[in-house]
Amino acid sequence: MTSAFLNGRPATADELRALALVNYGHFTSMQVRDGAVQGRALHRQRLEEATQGLFGTRLDGDDALKQAARALPEAGLRDASVRITVFSSRFDYRDAARVISPDVLVTLSPASSPEKPALRVKTYPFVRPLPQYKHVGTFPLFHYRRQALAEGFDDALFVDPAGQVVEGSIWNLGLWDGESIVWPEGPALRGTAERLLQQALDRAGIPQRHGPVVRGELDRYRAGFACNASGVQPVVAVDAVAWGADTALMATLADALASVPWEPLA
Repeated sequence: MTSAFLNGRPATADELRALALVNYGHFTSMQVRDGAVQGRALHRQRLEEATQGLFGTRLDGDDALKQAARALPEAGLRDASVRITVFSSRFDYRDAARVISPDVLVTLSPASSPEKPALRVKTYPFVRPLPQYKHVGTFPLFHYRRQALAEGFDDALFVDPAGQVVEGSIWNLGLWDGESIVWPEGPALRGTAERLLQQALDRAGIPQRHGPVVRGELDRYRAGFACNASGVQPVVAVDAVAWGADTALMATLADALASVPWEPLA
C-alpha cells in the first residue's frame, strides 16, 4: 500500500495529473528506519541542486525532508521506502522558462527487505540523459530492464558508445579485482548509496579506485555488486561472464553500510 502527500497533506488524483501527463521533475529515494535516514545531507543536496537545474528556482531541501518526516506518522509508519518527488502542477512546457514554485510529493511504501537476491544482468547500449539529475524520465531504464527479464536475466546494465560500463537500471555497479573495489567512470547518476558506501569504505581503509571499465574486459574482475537506496546485492554474471557470489566481499560491504549513521528526517 502506497500513501501520497502533496505539499504536506494527502494528495488527490486530480492534483497529480500534471505529473502524470507532463512527466517533468526529479526525485530522491531512501529507506527510513524508525524515522531516521542515512545520508540526509546528500538527499537534501540532491533535491536542492536538481530543483535549481530543472526549474531555475530554489527549494528548501530541509523542508522537503521534514514533510516526509511528518507524513510517516500520518500513514502510521516508522519504517518505509520513501520517495520525494519535486514537480510543478503549474508547469507548462510551452512556457518552460517561467519561474514557478515547485510542488513536493512524498510517497511512502513498505520498507525494502534486507534480503537481496543475486543478479544476472545483460548489457545494453544506453546513456542516461542529464545523468547529473535523478529525474523522472525513467522510461528507458524500465524498458531495458524488461528486455533483460524477457531474455532470461534479472536486470539491465548500460554501456556507453565507447563500450564502457556506466551504471545499472536503477543502481550503481561496483567491481572487485582482488585488491580493490573499482567504480566505473562514465556518464551515470551518482547514487547516494554509492557515495555513502565509498565514504564508509574509505573510513574502513578498504582500497578503492575509479576508472574506465570496458565491457569486453569484465572477465578480469573477480566479483561485482549493485548498490542503491535499498542496499547492496551481488552481481554474479554480466552477459556470458560469470563470477559467483563473493560472500566475504558482500559482508565487507554490508558492514561498511551499517557503519553509516542514521539521522532523524526532521
